[in-house]
Amino acid sequence: MDETKPMKVVESSHVSPPPGSVPTTSLPLTFFDLQWFPLPNVQRLFFYEFPYPTLHFMETILPLLKQSLSLTLQQFFPFAANVVCPPSPGKPYIHYEDGGSSVAFSVVESPSDFRCAIADYPRDVKTLHPFAPHLRTALSEAKDGTRVVLLPALAFQVTVFPNAGVCIGSSYCHVIGDGKAFMHFMKSWVDVYAAVGLEKSSLPLFNKDVIKDPNRVESFLLKMYHDWLSSLRENSGLTDVGSEVNMVRATFVFRRADVERLKQLVASQCMNEANSNQFHHVSTFVVTCALTWVSLIKSKVSVVNTLSYVDDADELYYLLFPFDCRNRLEFPVPSTYFGNCIKPGIVEMKKEELTGENGIVLAAKAIGSKVKEMVQSGISGAENWLTSIAERSKTGRLINLAGSPKLRVYDTNFGWGRPRKVELMHVESGQTISMAECRDEEGGIEVGVALNKNQMDEFVATFGQSLKLL
Repeated sequence: MDETKPMKVVESSHVSPPPGSVPTTSLPLTFFDLQWFPLPNVQRLFFYEFPYPTLHFMETILPLLKQSLSLTLQQFFPFAANVVCPPSPGKPYIHYEDGGSSVAFSVVESPSDFRCAIADYPRDVKTLHPFAPHLRTALSEAKDGTRVVLLPALAFQVTVFPNAGVCIGSSYCHVIGDGKAFMHFMKSWVDVYAAVGLEKSSLPLFNKDVIKDPNRVESFLLKMYHDWLSSLRENSGLTDVGSEVNMVRATFVFRRADVERLKQLVASQCMNEANSNQFHHVSTFVVTCALTWVSLIKSKVSVVNTLSYVDDADELYYLLFPFDCRNRLEFPVPSTYFGNCIKPGIVEMKKEELTGENGIVLAAKAIGSKVKEMVQSGISGAENWLTSIAERSKTGRLINLAGSPKLRVYDTNFGWGRPRKVELMHVESGQTISMAECRDEEGGIEVGVALNKNQMDEFVATFGQSLKLL
């Protein structure tokens, strides 16, 4: 295929719930939702093998795909809504308008090589950019004459690679919901498409009253929201994930055997320490994060030292991971709750600890200890969450984790087979790790990173050497 050819737009439309199936509805936002306003939209790409021409997709797949999406949006109507952002002192909220709200849905044809798109090896981050849709902010006039910003909740772009594959690209506003809420929607769409239907017990819960705010965190976050809204009006609007120049992205696979050897290494060290209580937290998540974090820091230090600069061994490095709070708070939040319900966990360690001979074990113990603390702490300290993240982010030594193996992204099977690859665009900041379950092996993990070319070369070497030493 000639990859110099531009993408061809085959169809551009909108999909909404069936007319009259959802009344005009407004939903408030909780403090869990408000904290996401300053951050970019979430873009996730689902790649499927589909060895048929574009015309076959348009005639046999697309009609049912859009019909099933419409029926799914009937049950997940906030994804067809807008986030209404009024000026101070107003509060933002989700608003669905019967007959007026919808999801942008386009179909394009790509001349790109499908095999390159789904590859694990390092390639330019721009390779995936054409497959992600964009959400565009808009302005509207409220009844009182004030102008409000509207943030669309969700958009889809289906990219057809003729006779090779299909990519369902999504972009959604994080204020609407977290990864669990989005994957609940995606798996429900799959069930409707397959005519399985949705069981009543699996329907989303929209009751925002289940989220309590005893520390009045909302007042602080509303101030942050109004500051963000002011800056948004001065600039071009909310953007999707951006990336630095000369960045490459790659996927690294932990096989189940690798994970088990890592667990045994960390568990044996923990059991040999009389005062250690981390043994119960030597999970797949913990050991995978530990090895990846250590490899990232070592690769960075190696590149920096090559440039004749050596930083302080006592410098602190930070790992930030999301923790799902459903069924884990002082107040009951059901697993089907729709919205955001995650809190940040921050692990900090000295550079000399991470880069030392025992770095992976020490990192695993620190992460395991933080996980245990998160289980027990509820929403304690919620008023300081964003401040803590901001302070550490300023150092340039904060690594974010996005995604989770528990989301089971590879279970999103529309009947064409499990996805060949699922990509999360977050990693393009160069400061983020994406994580998902392994597609081909239960118990394995896929990790995605994006780095500049020099650091990626060092990371590949360091990561591979660490696995060999197991």
